Formats: sequence, C-alpha cells, structure tokens
Amino acid sequence: MKRRTLVSLALTLAAGSALADKVVNIGYSGPLSGGAAFYGKDVQSGIEMAINELNKAGGVTVGGEKVTFKLVSLDDRYLPNETATNVRRLTSQGIEVIFVPHAGGILTVQPLTTRDPNFLLVAYSSEPKILDANNPLTFMLPPRYDNYLQPFVATQMKAFGKKLGMVGTTSAYGKQWAEAITGEWKKQGGTVGTNNGVDYATTVDYSSAVTKALAEKPDVLFVGGPSQPTALVIKAAREQGFKGGFIVMDQAKFEQMETVVPRAYLNGSVGVLPTREFPGTQLFVAQYQRAYRKIPTSEAALNYMGMNVIAKAMELAGKTDDPQAIRAQLNAAAKALPQSKTVYKLAGVTPNGHVDAEFIIASVRDGKYTRLRVAKVYK
Repeated sequence: MKRRTLVSLALTLAAGSALADKVVNIGYSGPLSGGAAFYGKDVQSGIEMAINELNKAGGVTVGGEKVTFKLVSLDDRYLPNETATNVRRLTSQGIEVIFVPHAGGILTVQPLTTRDPNFLLVAYSSEPKILDANNPLTFMLPPRYDNYLQPFVATQMKAFGKKLGMVGTTSAYGKQWAEAITGEWKKQGGTVGTNNGVDYATTVDYSSAVTKALAEKPDVLFVGGPSQPTALVIKAAREQGFKGGFIVMDQAKFEQMETVVPRAYLNGSVGVLPTREFPGTQLFVAQYQRAYRKIPTSEAALNYMGMNVIAKAMELAGKTDDPQAIRAQLNAAAKALPQSKTVYKLAGVTPNGHVDAEFIIASVRDGKYTRLRVAKVYK
C-alpha cells in the first residue's frame, strides 16, 4: 500500500512537472549606473512591463508548450566593451534574445549575433549604421535619426538664424549625430562653430562647455544625450543669457527634461514629441504610470512594444530557441499584435528588421508642443 502511494505520488509530480511553464530568459545589457542610468532604466522598465503583463496573462503558447519570460539584466555603464562582455555572459547562459539600448554597444556586438552561439539582437538606437550593416539577426526599434535632420535644421534656421553651436554628448552615438547635423546644417547654407561636446555620462558641470560655445555667438545650439544631463546643458545656456533655439538629439526627451528645468527654458527647441502627446498612447501611459510612478518615454514604449512583438514571433515560429526563425516572424507578429500592445501606430517590421511605426517631431512654442511636418522618411 505504501509503495502504491509513493508510485502514485511520483506520477502526480511527473504530470505536474510536464504541465509547468517553460521559462525563457530575455537578456538586457544597458547602463544601470552612472550618468545614463535613468535612460537605461527607462528601457529596462518597458521590457519588464511587457514581460510582467505576458506572465500575468499566463504567458504564450509556443509549439504546444506554455511559455513565460524572465528578464536577466546586466549593467554595462554605457561602455561598448562591457556590452560585449555582458553579451558573451548572457549567451553562455543559453539566452538567445538580447536587448541593447546604445549605438556603441550595438555596433560592437552586432558581429557576434551570427557566431556560435547566435542570438537575436534587439537594438534600441536610431543610428542608421545599425541597419546599414544588413545583419540578419538584428531587430531595430526606433526610427533612424536621419529622419530628423532636414526638418530640425530647416525649422531652427528659419526661426533663429544660420550659426550653429555644438554641445552634444561625446558617446559613439553622439559623435555620429554631431557629424550628421553638421553636414545638414551646412547643406542648408549655415555655418557651424567649434564642437564643444562633452561626455554626458561623466560630466557634472556643463557651464564651461556652454560658455565656450556661446562665445562664438550661435543662433542655435545642438545638444543631447540622456534627458537629465541634456536639461542641465540647456539650463546652463539659459542662465548664461542664451536666447536662441536648441536642436535636441532624439535620445533626450522633453517630458523628462521639463521635470528638471522650467518648460520655458525649452521654448525654441525642436525634438521628439512626448509619448503622451501621440494619439492612442493613453492606455499605455496610464498603465505605465501606475506601475512605475514616472512619465513613460519612447524608451519604455518602444521596448514594451518590441518585447510583445518578440513573444508573438516566438508563438508564430513555434520556437523559443531559434533566433533565425523568430526573426523571420517579426513582421507577421507586429501585424498580429492587438491595439493595446502596439502603443504607436505600427505597420509592421521591414525586411531588414526595422520597426515600421509612426514618428512625430515637435517644436516647443509658448510652452506647447507644435508638431512638425516631415518631408521624407528613410527606411
């Protein structure tokens, strides 16, 4: 009798084990400390929120098996060499989908995606070189930044004048942005001053760099990096008497900067429209604020959407451990997402792995956001 009971218990445990969820780990390597920590945590929160919702709903069914997710996060302090170290550590644990939110880290690890073990790189950066690499295992979330150059320059040159000062961040991404905006500014007939860029991740006092830039009497300042230090650069410029306009690199978000400086300081700026101002984002904004008690930016929104696309792609592929098969289903997955999970208007994923979603830019006038028209969109 005792033996029969033990056998029955063993069979029951085995059956329960067979019904248990399979947990799929999702990797993340980004800045969770240092000057870019707020930015890195915003990205992380979007992925985490999607995973929490998926798991609360019972996960997804992949190949007849119920699957839930777990986020494994590593701090790379915004340093590309540490990103590479983290990615190797994550892949050694069998993790086959990894989010990275900065251009330097993405471009460093992109060649690793197709090596053994391969993995799907979810890239949160608007650097065009990410797409130019034609990497078959990259999934890029935001619009590429060359969408912004022409309308940013045309708007500011018309409003303020033809001389541009430079105080952007000196990250790999910031340098590429600086080179691109300089080229577009000159193309439209303007002149560009000395590049007084500083490392926004480590600099505490921006007054010296701003003083040097303002000494050349610019009409417009190019600024940008993570939102909080960007706001401090703008604060330094206004407090030194600068009355001109700002071109704000897309990494910095108005909705976060206005918590650091008065919105009046942002008047005359061009940048990315706050997420809360996009049509159809109200549900996401409300849910995010309930969960995290802070303002959601596109960092949170696009990574939330990206994680939901990944989960749906696994479901359609019938596999969680085949990066190529998951990548092949991204477009179908994006089109199959319910409205509540897309946040922004989503048309699909392009053949080269880029999210095809709406983007809107804006200028700040009299404390209000005015949408700008975009003449050309680069895919």
